[in-house]
Amino acid sequence: MHEKRFEGDILRLRSPERVKRLEVERVVGLCLEKGQVENVFDVGAGTGLFAEAFAGRGLKVSGVDVNPEMLSLARRFVPKGDFRQGTVEVLPYLDGSFDLVFLGLVLHESDETLKALKETLRVARQRVCILEWPYRDQTFGPPLAARLNPEDLTGLFQIAGFRKWTMTDLSNTVLYYLEV
Repeated sequence: MHEKRFEGDILRLRSPERVKRLEVERVVGLCLEKGQVENVFDVGAGTGLFAEAFAGRGLKVSGVDVNPEMLSLARRFVPKGDFRQGTVEVLPYLDGSFDLVFLGLVLHESDETLKALKETLRVARQRVCILEWPYRDQTFGPPLAARLNPEDLTGLFQIAGFRKWTMTDLSNTVLYYLEV
């Protein structure tokens, strides 16, 4: 059983205030900046908020989430998407299946961060983009104790086998861009 999971009001995840706070279109644009991307894998897809934005750019979208209720909503918002139940630590796809693997505010919820990173690397062909909360107190998002320290993360990126990564500070979040 996946120990950490979202326990709040699911539809709140799509509120206009939250969508604005997460800068969805900006994040998607940054993830697609380098190289040609044809398919995207949204890990921890939730209600399909980011999957919908990627699909809106003409990309083939797949996703996983531990919560079947969220997957039902994701399928409604992205009817052509391939959404399956699963966890970031055990992804139900073959090696190198996706040009881009995207994790939107989910890595901090994984039970085993290093295993999650290794799994995302395994299914990625080009890159992995990880959107996370910054390592500071904010009036929204999880408490500081549940957030990921960037110094710890960069060490895990190296151990997992990523060859290069960058970090971009956004208004309310941080985007890690990892090359396979």
